[in-house]
Amino acid sequence: MLLSGIFPPITTPFYPDGEVYYKKLESNVERYSRTPIAGIVVQGSTGEAIMLSDQERRDVFKVAMGAAAPNKVMIAGTGLESAHETLRLTEYAANLGYDAAMVRTPHYYKTQMLPANLLAFYRTVADRSALPIIIYNFPQATGYDMPPAIVSELAGHPNIAAIKESGGNLDKVKQMVDGTRHIRRQATVTETFEAVTPRMVKAAGIESEKRSRELVSVATLTGSIESIERGTAATVHVDHPAKPSSSAVTYLGKLKVRQKEVGFQVMVGAAHQLEPSLGLGAVGAILGFASPAPMACYEIAAAFKDGDAALAREKQERVKLAALRVVGELGVPGVKYAMDLNGYYGGPSRLPLLPLSGEQKANVDKLMTGIKS
Repeated sequence: MLLSGIFPPITTPFYPDGEVYYKKLESNVERYSRTPIAGIVVQGSTGEAIMLSDQERRDVFKVAMGAAAPNKVMIAGTGLESAHETLRLTEYAANLGYDAAMVRTPHYYKTQMLPANLLAFYRTVADRSALPIIIYNFPQATGYDMPPAIVSELAGHPNIAAIKESGGNLDKVKQMVDGTRHIRRQATVTETFEAVTPRMVKAAGIESEKRSRELVSVATLTGSIESIERGTAATVHVDHPAKPSSSAVTYLGKLKVRQKEVGFQVMVGAAHQLEPSLGLGAVGAILGFASPAPMACYEIAAAFKDGDAALAREKQERVKLAALRVVGELGVPGVKYAMDLNGYYGGPSRLPLLPLSGEQKANVDKLMTGIKS
C-alpha cells in the first residue's frame, strides 16, 4: 500500500462536559476529505486515544470512517499495551473498512521492552492482522525509543508496511531509510500514482457491477442487446476488470491502476522537519500540525515532489516555528485551539489536559497568522 503524502492524525472533539462530540467529528472529517491530503489517521496521539474508553474508540472509528471520502487512505490507531488487545481493536477497524493499522510501541513495562519483546509483539500482531501494520514510535510520549536495528529487522515482515517515526531525529530517519532500502515491494496505485487500497478496489467493483446491471437492464428494455454483444456499449466493456493497456495501466472495476515499487515506507511525525525528512527519503508524514493546517503541510510535500526544493524550503520555514510551539510545546490543547482558529472544531481536551491560558492563545493567534488550513 502506498503511504505517500500528508496524513493528519485527527483530534477527538468533546463537549465541555467531556463527552465525545460525534457531530463535530463528522464535520471535521468531511472538511479534511475536501483537502488534497492523502488520508486520515483516527485515534493517534493527537486523538487523545489513551483518554477514551474501548467503546468510545470503536464509536470514533465508526463515525470517522462513515464521514470520510472514499478516496482517502484511512488509518486506525489500534496500538494498546498487549498484542491480544491490539489485535482485537485492529480486527474491529478492519471490519469497518480501514486500510491500515498504526500500532504504537508498548511501553508501560519499559524495562521489559527488549529487542526480543518488541520483535515478538510486532510479528505476532502482523501475522494475525487483516490490515497492514504501521509501527508508531513516539518516544516523547512513551519514554521508549525503538532502535533503527529493530525497525530494519521488522521491515522484512510482509505485513509491516511502514513506520511513523516521531522522535524528531533526522539522523535516525536516515538510518531507517538506509537500513530498509533492500526491501522490495509493489503497491497498486492509480494511473496518476495515488494510493489504491483493497477497500477502494472493492467499492469500484461494486459500482462497476451495479452500472453494468443497469446498462444491461436498459439495453434489454430498449431492444439494444445486439449492440452490447457487438461491444458498442462502451461503458459496459470499459468497466470490465483487469483490462490491460499499452501503457501498463489496467482496470479494476472503474479504476485505472498500475504498479509502483514502494518498499518499506518511512513516515515522519515532526512538521517542523518535514522538508529535510523528505530529502532523506521519508515518503510521507503523519503530522499533528496537519490537523489545524493540512494545506500548509501539503504544500511543502507537493513542492518537494515537484522537484522545487527552494519552494519546499520556503514553505517549510513559514510553518517551522508554529509547528514547534503549537504541537511540540502546547500539545493537544494547542492543536485544538489552532483548529478553532482555522475553521475546524477543536474544542476542549479531557483532563488532565488543561485549556490554554490567555497568553498562550495570543501566542498561537500570532503564530497561525497566514497559515493555510
